[in-house]
Amino acid sequence: MPKTWNLNGKEFQNVMHLHPEQRYEYFIHKVADWQEIWSLWKDGWALMRDNDQQEIVPIWPHSLYADAYAVGEWTGYSPKNVPLEVWLERWTPGLERDHRLVAVFPVTDGKATTLTATQLKSDLETELEKY
Repeated sequence: MPKTWNLNGKEFQNVMHLHPEQRYEYFIHKVADWQEIWSLWKDGWALMRDNDQQEIVPIWPHSLYADAYAVGEWTGYSPKNVPLEVWLERWTPGLERDHRLVAVFPVTDGKATTLTATQLKSDLETELEKY
């Protein structure tokens, strides 16, 4: 597995203030580059719920972004990575089977891009074709 890139403070702050669509694009590029997805773990993976009680898995492109979300109800959760290959081959079908969505790059004071795992897989594969 590749070593996660060194995320500097300026990049971190700038990206945290982007609109959800821009954070989504950033996520797609970084995940394609570094071949890993991050979520939060504490005796199981973190799950969010929308107003309809739909289960949603929050994900980020780097451990520091995930860690920044581990506040409030997420206190005690730690960033944990999933290799991209494992995400595409095992997580995507599992999330679809369980009717769970993904929240790409949520931030504590804003929204995330929420979509199906299959839609995310398609966008990641389109980006990976460029490599």
